[in-house]
Amino acid sequence: MKIRLRYFASIREALETGSEVFDCNATTVGELRDALVARGGAYAQVLASGRSVRAALNQTLVDDTAALSEDCEVAFFPPVTGG
Repeated sequence: MKIRLRYFASIREALETGSEVFDCNATTVGELRDALVARGGAYAQVLASGRSVRAALNQTLVDDTAALSEDCEVAFFPPVTGG
């Protein structure tokens, strides 16, 4: 299924792109993240399971168990703090 991906902040900088369309068989956000990590390189570094990364599915914060659907949008970004 095709998924629209968006990357923000340090993840965007490391991947040198802000968005892409990714075709995969992932059914959850966690499986999607694993598929991206399997690409290796910068993806493996910034999205590795030990890294603190937040995800939003169709602009709603979710955890790794959130179910994906065709043409959904998943955004990955580092946790942010404000003051």
